[in-house]
Amino acid sequence: MLMPNLVLLVLVFAKWAEPYITQNRDGEQDPYEPKDNRRSTEYYRDGSGTECRRCCDPAEDPPQFASPHAQYQIVPQINITILKGEKGDTGERGLHGKSGTSGKNGPRGPHGVKGTKGSVGAPGESCKSYYAAFSVGRKKALHSNDYYQTMIFDTEFVNLYGHFNMFTGKFFCYIPGIYFFSLNAHSWNQKETYLHLMKNEQEMAILYAQPSDRSIMQSQSLMLELERDDQVWVRLFKGERENAVFSDDFDTYITFSGYLVKAKSEG
Repeated sequence: MLMPNLVLLVLVFAKWAEPYITQNRDGEQDPYEPKDNRRSTEYYRDGSGTECRRCCDPAEDPPQFASPHAQYQIVPQINITILKGEKGDTGERGLHGKSGTSGKNGPRGPHGVKGTKGSVGAPGESCKSYYAAFSVGRKKALHSNDYYQTMIFDTEFVNLYGHFNMFTGKFFCYIPGIYFFSLNAHSWNQKETYLHLMKNEQEMAILYAQPSDRSIMQSQSLMLELERDDQVWVRLFKGERENAVFSDDFDTYITFSGYLVKAKSEG
């Protein structure tokens, strides 16, 4: 009973191993050739060209069989909504927003490193002082007429740089600045004394004395701001009644003086 079963088992095993027996159709290849060279070059009848290998050989990769089913390749889907378009035109600038509140002042930082010494600058202008002064007098009396008269002085006490013109009776400003002027005159008995201290053609101050039995000394002083080419002088007013100043050939009763207090260039 055991022998028939054993014979049947051998036949089944031989039938199962038959596909793995190498078929030497050409008879040229040595059945004992090393396994690396015993590879069949046959192709499948369907023309797939897949090389036939023994799947039981552990040193070789198992054969890759073509799947009888259709293969599908997964294609990534693109979301059209996220595609970036062309850059648009710049819009108009909006209105300024409200200013925010000022932040707190931060702590004072440390002192920086001392810098290097700079180069020597160009030499400055030397300190220059400006002077202008005059003092003149008149020894002759003067009476009014129907016209204004410029008082001419005949005595020169001080005339620094010749700024006072003795022929015209006028001080000529060469140095702009602040000047001080003073005028002194002696009145005549029973006559009116009426003088103007002039800046160019404008009356700046008046020296006046009413008619009296006694003659007196009158004085006037003031400060003027002058520009270059300004002129300061004394004018006798035209009299509706007799107007005069007293003097004689021996003493000087009429004086006119002025000097520069501060030049405009000194600030």
